Amino acid sequence: MHRRDLFRNVFALAILGRAGLAQAQVPPGPEEIAAYQGLHRAAHSGDLAEIRRLLASGAAPDGRDSRQRTPLHVACHARQREAMRALVAGKADPKAVDNQNYDCITIAAVADDVPTLETAIAIGGDPRQITSPYQGTALIAAAHLGHDGVVKTLIGAGAPLDHVNNLHWTALIEAVILGNGGPRHVETVRLLVEAGARRDLADREGRTPLDHARSRGYAAMVALLTR
Repeated sequence: MHRRDLFRNVFALAILGRAGLAQAQVPPGPEEIAAYQGLHRAAHSGDLAEIRRLLASGAAPDGRDSRQRTPLHVACHARQREAMRALVAGKADPKAVDNQNYDCITIAAVADDVPTLETAIAIGGDPRQITSPYQGTALIAAAHLGHDGVVKTLIGAGAPLDHVNNLHWTALIEAVILGNGGPRHVETVRLLVEAGARRDLADREGRTPLDHARSRGYAAMVALLTR
């Protein structure tokens, strides 16, 4: 990798560090879990009978914890898929976002959890929703991380291929510049290209995904982006 591209990688990670480390998805920690009561507690443990009892007795389906997580967010983080279904059946909002603008679809995408993602879509989550402090999408987040199974699922569900976030990056750009050039990021690029993602959309410096792949020596990505 050329020094200029190494600098760009460091700069990109610095941007994400400033905007991301303080604002990234935060699953409930042990102290929060221990303090949960009511629907949040039942959602985390997957106690379907208690979820239904609480909802029937008038519990607010979209109550919030200290980070504005609803019981549905908690169930999603805990991979309690039947709890997710029970909460939405009880009128929980499947598109609710937490205090960093993350919804269940994006939570599952970042966790590389296809079954929970499929549940989040099935109960009414929107793969087109704009999420995160970066005003991105679940697809962009998954492409960044090389979660190729998630990317495939989101493409099939109609996620927007060419959304540009507030860093001026698309899913295809992030798969290249924030990936490691390994098999899962290469597969992510393949899936996006074959689905019709635009290869001509550039970052703020006018550099396309192909430009970035070439400068990093990612031969397999270059082959996909030029075919």
